[in-house]
Amino acid sequence: MKLIFATNNDHKAAEIRSVIRQDLEIITLKEAGIDQDIPEPYNTLEENARTKSATVYAQTGTACFSEDTGLEVDALGGEPGVKSARYAGENRSFDDNITKLLEKLKDKPDRKARFRTVISLIWEGKEYQFEGVCEGRILEERRGGQGFGYDPVFVPEGSGLSFAEMDMEGKNRFSHRKKATEKLVAFLNSLD
Repeated sequence: MKLIFATNNDHKAAEIRSVIRQDLEIITLKEAGIDQDIPEPYNTLEENARTKSATVYAQTGTACFSEDTGLEVDALGGEPGVKSARYAGENRSFDDNITKLLEKLKDKPDRKARFRTVISLIWEGKEYQFEGVCEGRILEERRGGQGFGYDPVFVPEGSGLSFAEMDMEGKNRFSHRKKATEKLVAFLNSLD
């Protein structure tokens, strides 16, 4: 069975493929022949995920899913949240985003944060949503060279390592995306 994953982010596709069941073939937008950057104009992860999956389904009529993920930092009132990918501007630089985050957190003792992922699946024309959350904290400086995004400054609860210091297996023990994907997989398994 093929499912289109409404992304061209190879890191996200690899994370999803590492936890999804083997009989499901995950295809990115590029692999599905869709050359489009789908906008994420809304103020919630739920609405952005829904828009992306609905756009792909309308174009293909094929079962598909999308996700939107945000880093929510308590001391910053939930920032960067839905704007996580473009926190430092439209150029989508992971490094610039981290620099801005660390600057805004300078001198703040509360480093509590969470990653939150919302997956929107469209299956036979109906939408289903699945959420995954990973609680943790923001470091004062970058550590590690793995992963992407805010991984070098995020330490999940229950670990002393940043996501960027973990291999995929280690990250999946805590990952917000894995938790949301497990709910997606459980739903797909229930359809058999």
